Amino acid sequence: MKLSIVLFALAVSFSVEASAQSFELPRPSPNAKLSQMAGLTEIAVEYSSPAVRGRPIWGTLVKYGELWRAGANAATKISFSKDVTIGGTNVPAGAYSAFVIPQQKGAWSFILNKDAGASTSAYKKEQDLVRVDVKPETIPLRERLAYAVTDFSNEAATLVLEWEKVRLSVPVKLGTDAQVTAAIKAMEDGAAQPYLSTARYMLEQKKDYDAGLQFVEKALAIKEDWLAVWTKAQLLAAKGNKKDAYPLAQKAQELGEKTPQRFFFAQDVKAAITDWKKN
Repeated sequence: MKLSIVLFALAVSFSVEASAQSFELPRPSPNAKLSQMAGLTEIAVEYSSPAVRGRPIWGTLVKYGELWRAGANAATKISFSKDVTIGGTNVPAGAYSAFVIPQQKGAWSFILNKDAGASTSAYKKEQDLVRVDVKPETIPLRERLAYAVTDFSNEAATLVLEWEKVRLSVPVKLGTDAQVTAAIKAMEDGAAQPYLSTARYMLEQKKDYDAGLQFVEKALAIKEDWLAVWTKAQLLAAKGNKKDAYPLAQKAQELGEKTPQRFFFAQDVKAAITDWKKN
């Protein structure tokens, strides 16, 4: 009998606990997420969205001249999937905490801090990456705080914060053109590399110079760089054709000197030019 009572009490206890865990009420400031692709860059914002609820906001709930976490409950986090520029400052891809300092008159300060998890209590000014002045605009009543990415193109976007009757608009410059150029170059380099690597293998290991020339020509058709030109010169010289190898060595030197940090055969090329000039 006693065992039955204990088991019943435990069952009731577990049932009450499970019900408590599943019981939820609307949050005063619900969590919100924004994600927008602009060009090749994803701009994302994670924040809590407080409501006005008839309260005076600016200068009262959010004090003028004081740091505000640009949301409620916890840090507002803004992320960029690629490097962007804000207010003339390069912002590397990554996540940052956002803050605002409202002013009764004049421009407000918009801040990005390197500590993505910092709220006002953990904020350290020396961690600021961006601090720009933003002129507030008057808008119709916005009951809940909201972020948006507007007016975006491949090269620029505007990060917008709205709450109560205030809008802050932060211009963001994107690097889409440079990113596309870099991607094309990487694709070209990647496409040429297997042919060039095979040509050098034929030159250095197999001593099959004709096959090496076939592969290096394919590499050069994709991308002409100093190493491919130098490899072709070496293959011709190995076949005894130093006359045609000589101008290629000169060209390899000219190309290599444009990127001296990567011109790792510089001394070999220089010596070959001196030697092959005699032929």
